[in-house]
Amino acid sequence: MERVSARNMRQPDEPTISAAGLRIIKLLVGTPPRTVSEMIRATGVTRTAVTEQLNELAAAGFVDRTTERLPGRGRPRHLYSATQAALLLLFASNQRLLVPAIWKAIDEVGGRRMTEKVLHRTAVNLAEHYKRRISGRTPAERLEQMSRLLADEGVLVDIDEGDDGQLAIRKRSCPFISMYESSGAVCCVDQEMMSEVVGVPVRRTACRHEGAACCVFEIASTNGR
Repeated sequence: MERVSARNMRQPDEPTISAAGLRIIKLLVGTPPRTVSEMIRATGVTRTAVTEQLNELAAAGFVDRTTERLPGRGRPRHLYSATQAALLLLFASNQRLLVPAIWKAIDEVGGRRMTEKVLHRTAVNLAEHYKRRISGRTPAERLEQMSRLLADEGVLVDIDEGDDGQLAIRKRSCPFISMYESSGAVCCVDQEMMSEVVGVPVRRTACRHEGAACCVFEIASTNGR
């Protein structure tokens, strides 16, 4: 499809983790909340360096900070703990093994029919998650609203419009990537979920697993756009 206009969805700042930041995350995961002083002793670096890393990790959503008031007239102290996002960051590679193994187990226990049912229910449940927050009346409006919601969740997504009036959604990153296995069945979840949300059939015109730069899904424009 020739793209004559593209409206890039606003993306949140992409968090980047330095080696020093990753070291602090590993100190915090699975332990009681720690103070800056405790992390200075554990890492052997300066207070300034630890504080800078904690501020960056907190801004990226990997660290939570709480304040504890001490007895007497002493100054309150800050305590830092790892978030669930930090856990996911540490075990991202494990997810690439675990999730396909779950799909394989479902197929072995219930066969292809069971796998298809699970994928369908997954798509429906995900669609409900987005439909509750979408007010657009036309497919085009709903597609753009869903794209903004995806962008707010961290998905890299663009909306393109061709000279024939067709709309396409380019998903440059994929929240389903850890669910992918050789059959590619999970890609149908994305397609079915978008069809449910938009209210008209959506078709995949490009796939990253078939050599394309990213997955592209397309719907026909309507007169109500």
